[in-house]
Amino acid sequence: MPCITLAELEVLCSQLYEGTDLAQRIQAEKVLLELINSPECLSQCQLLLEQGTTSYAQLLAATCISKLVSRTTPLPIEQRIDIRNYILNYVASQPKLAPFVIQALVQVIAKITKLGWFEVQKDQLIFRDIIADVKKFLQGTVDHYIIGVMILSELTQEMNLVDYSRPSAKHRKIATSFRDTSLKDILVLACSLLKELLAKPLNLQDQQQQSLAMHLLKLVLNCLNFDFIGSSADESADDLCTVQIPTNWRTIFLEPETLDLFFDLYHSFPPMLSQLALSCLVQFASTRRSLFSNPERAKYLGNLIKGVKRILENPQGLSDPGNYHEFCRFLARLKTNYQLGELVMVKDYPEVIRLIANFTITSLQHWEFVPNSVHYLLTLWQRMVASVPFVKSTEPHLLDTYAPEITKAYITSRLESVAVVVRDGLDDPLDDTATVFQQLEQLCTVSRCEYEKTCALLVQLFDQNAQNYQKLLHSSSRNPLEITVQEGRLAWLVYLVGTVVGGRLTYTSTDEHDAMDGELSCRVFQLISLMDARLPQSSNEKVELAILWFLDQFRKTYVGDQLQRTSKVDCIVLLPVLGIIKWLPLYCPQECNL
Repeated sequence: MPCITLAELEVLCSQLYEGTDLAQRIQAEKVLLELINSPECLSQCQLLLEQGTTSYAQLLAATCISKLVSRTTPLPIEQRIDIRNYILNYVASQPKLAPFVIQALVQVIAKITKLGWFEVQKDQLIFRDIIADVKKFLQGTVDHYIIGVMILSELTQEMNLVDYSRPSAKHRKIATSFRDTSLKDILVLACSLLKELLAKPLNLQDQQQQSLAMHLLKLVLNCLNFDFIGSSADESADDLCTVQIPTNWRTIFLEPETLDLFFDLYHSFPPMLSQLALSCLVQFASTRRSLFSNPERAKYLGNLIKGVKRILENPQGLSDPGNYHEFCRFLARLKTNYQLGELVMVKDYPEVIRLIANFTITSLQHWEFVPNSVHYLLTLWQRMVASVPFVKSTEPHLLDTYAPEITKAYITSRLESVAVVVRDGLDDPLDDTATVFQQLEQLCTVSRCEYEKTCALLVQLFDQNAQNYQKLLHSSSRNPLEITVQEGRLAWLVYLVGTVVGGRLTYTSTDEHDAMDGELSCRVFQLISLMDARLPQSSNEKVELAILWFLDQFRKTYVGDQLQRTSKVDCIVLLPVLGIIKWLPLYCPQECNL
């Protein structure tokens, strides 16, 4: 490939990153790919870095070098050392480069360091002195300080990143060595730098200070997100995650100042930064239980709960969607990692469970605000209620007080949402069936706690809305919008009845609970008859889908092949409503006498 002049390279960069002509972009990409494979690649990249007049030219140089050092056939060790030293000196001499250029150059340093982690020159592991190099940046200006933190953050992330073009065993060996030799020191350094930052007067208008805080928090988060045991956990299984902190990190986690630091950062920083502080706290709350002895674990949990109480007593920051979402994750992780018997022993538990209940109720009432976060709150309550039979502590868990309030808040808020959705033309939550089913499956456990209260509420609401619906149908001046609203409310109620019926557990169920299921199910079957009578004129898809959900839950609970016990209520109340009395011998034991 003939040598390309600086002017030609900059034109190609402009066409690649800013061009709107597709043909020009494709041609520019083709020429630049040829550049990467040419012997002049490094000299051309150096030319772009030193004499380029645009940030895109510098970005291209960084991208080309990154591809060059990532080849499966590595460059000679001397050449990689020269590249690393050149880039370190380059960013140190030009700390005001565009952030995306610095990020790209830092990535090159991280890649070279990782790929050469075990390489030796003159009896020295030459690429492992990167932390010493970074500390030189920490002694310079704020811009240099930020670059140093960025290098550590990118290195930590790169060490955790699996490169599937290389043997996984080699990646694991490098990652394990980095974890054992460097990662703890990086975390300690990041926490100490955050303490120094917090000790100074915070100027929230200072962009440099904000940038530094952001990169430090990202560095801590990268350390805590490290794949410590090579499990490559599925990130989609967010609620099942446990952070496998190495045993020699215990001293960091046993110091109360560590947790206090991140709670203080949350309360001191603006939302963009406080969200990162909460993300770090989510990981702290997920620390493996076996890291501590029983007394140490109780103390650590007490500090976490104290921090939760502080946040809920000063909830201003939770008005930010990012903070709200991370805090919901934080609460869910607490129950994932700690048993209810441990939570009730915490000194502040009664006050904190009250605050969490109020927070949950308020969240459910504002159904349009960050709906994806509700999953974590319902996960918390579902697991709390499911744990009740296994609690041996004599301390009150108070869930019989708050679980019915959570159920009531969910039910009433969903019914109230229907009129708002129809009136304002908003997206209907019922259309997102995957989310609805997920929430209902979580609610079914919560709803069976103090089931009498839930049943009474649903009976009252079902009767009231069914009567209003019948009145509208028989009214001479019926309003189609009002009918749509009423059908939406009935759809929610049918879903909810199916949910509570589906939440029946054989080993805890009683005849009284089965009778309540019968009361609720009868109402749905009567609604089915009413809807069937309207079929020649019209139908409502949402109500019909809700009925299908109910029938499926009812079948699994009362008609399934694996039933251990048949309830008289099933036979006396439900089957006649279905009009299938002739099938009774199939389902009823002899003692039913029907």
